[in-house]
Amino acid sequence: MMHIVWHGHSCFEINNGTVIVVDPHDGRSLGIKPPSAAADIVLISHDHFDHNSFKSIRGSHKDMFAFAGEFEFGGCVFEGLQSDHDGMGGTKRGKNVMYKMKIDGVTICHCGDLGNMPDDDVICKIRNTDILMVPVGGVYTMDTTDVIRFIDAVRPRIIIPMHYRVGGLSIPLNSVDSFINVVGHNVEYVGNEIDFSADELPQETTVWVFSR
Repeated sequence: MMHIVWHGHSCFEINNGTVIVVDPHDGRSLGIKPPSAAADIVLISHDHFDHNSFKSIRGSHKDMFAFAGEFEFGGCVFEGLQSDHDGMGGTKRGKNVMYKMKIDGVTICHCGDLGNMPDDDVICKIRNTDILMVPVGGVYTMDTTDVIRFIDAVRPRIIIPMHYRVGGLSIPLNSVDSFINVVGHNVEYVGNEIDFSADELPQETTVWVFSR
């Protein structure tokens, strides 16, 4: 059984016995609640304040800081995939690492602050992924049109939107509704956390919207 918790913004906790936290923030700098989690491993997609607060996570965790390449930890297989934080080859906001994870028969891809369509090699590596965690708030990442084009290329089973406007957030992002209104797939509001196994995932592409 796998357990996923959303800690706001782009921060997710994934637990199958090994606890993985991706892109932690400190809460205070964003105007939202800080994450309350302990981890075995922390994955950071890029060095921006709203994604790199590994000190906010409890435990003696291993930290992977924008690491592009393959590695294993706690029985899970990871691959960091290089991408851009903007549509100008990373010259405006820098590079971004997307993390592909294989955990108990489920493939998850956390896109970090993806600002542009990845190259074909990256798309091939994440095509048909089970769970795609993708930023949908625009402004600092891809706009909604490009997000939809990206999703169509990847063809995930589950889409988890992240990095969008919520109450108190101090950075200007679009709301999740601007994405939901055009995504064209079934939408389920799953609350703050969800438990599931590989054989319980829906056959048709579904959007899981988390709340906090």
